[in-house]
Amino acid sequence: MKKNIVILGSTGSIGTQTLEVIDALDNNFNVTALAAGSNISLLSEQIEKYKPKSVSVKTNEDAQKLKFKYPDLNVYWGEEGLSELAQIEDANLIMVALSGKHGLKPTLKAIENKKDIALANKETLVMAGDMVVHKAKEYGVKILPVDSEHSAIFQCLNNQKALKYLILTSSGGPFRNKSYEEIKKADIKSVLNHPNWSMGKKITVDSATLMNKGLEVIEAHHLFNIDYDNIKVVIHPQSYIHSAVEYCDGSIIAQIGKPSMHIPIQYALTYPDRLEGIETESFDFTKAVKFEFYEPDYDKFPSLKLAIEAGKCGGTATTCLNAANEESVLSFLAGKIKFSDIYDITKKVYDSYKPILNPSIEQILSEDDKIRKQTIELINSIVGVK
Repeated sequence: MKKNIVILGSTGSIGTQTLEVIDALDNNFNVTALAAGSNISLLSEQIEKYKPKSVSVKTNEDAQKLKFKYPDLNVYWGEEGLSELAQIEDANLIMVALSGKHGLKPTLKAIENKKDIALANKETLVMAGDMVVHKAKEYGVKILPVDSEHSAIFQCLNNQKALKYLILTSSGGPFRNKSYEEIKKADIKSVLNHPNWSMGKKITVDSATLMNKGLEVIEAHHLFNIDYDNIKVVIHPQSYIHSAVEYCDGSIIAQIGKPSMHIPIQYALTYPDRLEGIETESFDFTKAVKFEFYEPDYDKFPSLKLAIEAGKCGGTATTCLNAANEESVLSFLAGKIKFSDIYDITKKVYDSYKPILNPSIEQILSEDDKIRKQTIELINSIVGVK
């Protein structure tokens, strides 16, 4: 029986790869709805190919253009549009492939409407992990991880009670072998030159600071209900081992494969089954030159330590961390601040913040908005904008 899928973020990296997986899984899915930002040209191609019943875009102006072009299509826009798609009645699975904070509201709306979630938006759990996980249990909803590391752990887990450690691997990013002084001087081109993975710009910057790995630690804590002290981060430059679990008897089970997002996307879509699907190059043990593993250097990459600290603090501490970091990264990509400023600004905002424990969703969103404004004001004072 076909699954009806809604893809929130269909024109981004994860969204387009999700559609590639669906193409390869011949007649296993109906694409019921698509949400995109401002890439209307690509979205139009997707509409004509997959024939969704509904779409959502960023602005009302773009929505009106699409409605004129496709009069039989249900067209929504803005945050309300994302929430509308997240609760479409005949949808079985919602792929949340949105960037940043925009994934939180539609994820909660989908859960409240008993839709299973394929989650590729880590900010949802960073901002409101306790609430999201609690609601998923309350409504009997599965949260299927799409991040390669969390998918790897999900695939390796077969006895949660005997679990001792989760081991999250990290390539170390483009600056693993650079000095702290070299890292401070990095330009946008070198930051975006990730050695192993092709990703969106924001997550690539986060990978360069290792903030992304810190956010993944927070995500793992919520996804797998495990204490932060039982989550290890290991630098693995080859990115063959996507993550592993260690059991109480000392056994370690790892998920291994070539760096490709198609496999974790496909597993989230077909779970609990495994299908042949998209053709992905197999890992060949006989041709693997070496596996290397290192401890993270927290002095060179303090963002990782800061993220773990925020996770342990809990409440809206992670909301603050996420908002300050995201605004700083966007300012770096816009050429306003230096690469080293990303951590400095995030740390300054975080240190001045008093978190709310056990916040409501309204408090989380209000704090997120307040912190973003504070971060932007700090950035403007640094660059001299009045």
